Amino acid sequence: MMAREKPRVVVIAGPTGVGKTAVAAALARLVPIEVISADSRQVYRGMDAATGKPGASERAAVVHHLIDIVDPDDRYQAARFRADAAALVERIGARGAVPVVVGGTGLYIRALVRGLDPAPPADPAFRRELAGVARQEGRPALWQRLNRAAPEIAARLHPNDEVRVIRALEIVRTDGGAPHAAGRWRDPSGPYDVTYIGLTLDRAGLAERVRRRAREFVAAGLREEVRRLLTQGYSPALPSLQSIGYREFVEVEAGRLTEDEALRRMQRDTLRYAKRQWTWFAREPGIEWIGVEAAGGPAAVAATIARKLTPSLTEGVSA
Repeated sequence: MMAREKPRVVVIAGPTGVGKTAVAAALARLVPIEVISADSRQVYRGMDAATGKPGASERAAVVHHLIDIVDPDDRYQAARFRADAAALVERIGARGAVPVVVGGTGLYIRALVRGLDPAPPADPAFRRELAGVARQEGRPALWQRLNRAAPEIAARLHPNDEVRVIRALEIVRTDGGAPHAAGRWRDPSGPYDVTYIGLTLDRAGLAERVRRRAREFVAAGLREEVRRLLTQGYSPALPSLQSIGYREFVEVEAGRLTEDEALRRMQRDTLRYAKRQWTWFAREPGIEWIGVEAAGGPAAVAATIARKLTPSLTEGVSA
């Protein structure tokens, strides 16, 4: 009996602000697709101003999944994403469309296309050692240690979130820093036939986009959204409210930052995060980089991706 072909999955990844959503919307005009969002913040309902969710026109152009599916105090992690996304891949394929994973949360994408190992058990002695470091040097010292070892994981945690930072360091120590771990993650085998596209811009162009988007997020009512979330009883210590943009305006609401300083920090931290995303994706096997501006914009990038799919899907797409 012939082996069943692996389901096709397209991934459009890259740093924040590079134009992933626009490329996906353009691709939807060329081939039948549905988008699976791989963004660790777009899952949250009521968090719209600073999460870069697709706009009305983009949602009208193509169906988007895994957006607005949990409340801000719900925990949504890579393993949960993998289960939800894998089920969607099957359903989308059954409808005759191509599942396109779009986002910048590299761990989510990796979990889907290559899987996740079970987390190692707790190590009480190591935890006591780290707790001692936190007491003597401060919680941010632990976060800096994690950032050096696993910047993508550190980017999703607040420096003062001692419990989660310690657990992350425990996992990295047990597995992520081991020589065999890098080799396993670079194993291209997996459950899907993946076309993995990474989008780039020149650094200066991306920096300007990031700064502009941050200003637009503030103008769209970020402070008012944060105030509403706090009024609804959501703790400012929640991981969702400690993400970039939200944590700064939590401080504004507490009277500890001005709006101008919050915006400056938001722009600075988003640029740092974009650099960490570039580093993460640069290590992924099988990724093909496309410069958005060099290619001629989102529509041209979409045409390039469409030509990589089966000829039956790209009839009529110009070369």
